[in-house]
Amino acid sequence: MPAASDDNRENDSGLETAKLLLDIGAVNFRPEQPYTLTAGWASPVYIDCRRMISFPEARRRIIELAGEKLETAIGFDNIDAVAGGETAGIPYAAWIAEARSKPMLYVRKKPKGFGRDAQIEGHLEPGQRVLLVEDLATDGGSKVIFVDGLRDAGAEVTDIFVIFFYGAFPGAEETMAGLGVALHYLATWNDVLKAAGEGQYFDQAAIDGVRDFLDDPVQWSKAHGGRDAG
Repeated sequence: MPAASDDNRENDSGLETAKLLLDIGAVNFRPEQPYTLTAGWASPVYIDCRRMISFPEARRRIIELAGEKLETAIGFDNIDAVAGGETAGIPYAAWIAEARSKPMLYVRKKPKGFGRDAQIEGHLEPGQRVLLVEDLATDGGSKVIFVDGLRDAGAEVTDIFVIFFYGAFPGAEETMAGLGVALHYLATWNDVLKAAGEGQYFDQAAIDGVRDFLDDPVQWSKAHGGRDAG
């Protein structure tokens, strides 16, 4: 029997990740009362990856999937340390670092303002290749602070990993290209929509509302009081 293709493995891991997030109640569909995301977009869907910290079996499997993804995409021999972005990226970075026996760091949004006034916590050697880990990405804007902080401290940062990538709003690809980094992720809203439909996690009206959003996220956001592409 032939081995599964890389695309098939990615599709399988995305769908499995989506089901795990749905099973622990991390996914919220609310087309009738949209959420406003940090970047200003209006969205009928919200994902709370922080919830994973309370579910040992689900988080263990998520970290297995993350390890497989990162080994294929980057190779852990090419990673000297794993850094978590404050605050939601810290537990994921810790779990990945522990699973792969790598040093772990975390990076603040800004220097703490007292003591050593450090933005990076942990021991970082100049020139170390550091993988930045966060829980999710929307348009990628928040990643700039973390990448700049790590680079200012002497790290080499070429890759970012998130559990969930919205995969809907514009700007992420341009932001990542401007930073000179590659974004790696396990699942997007398309994976969640498929898993939600197959598992009947939400009623059809909610699923249809999310599908409308994914057809044109920018116009949906604008029509529901959020920002637009401008």
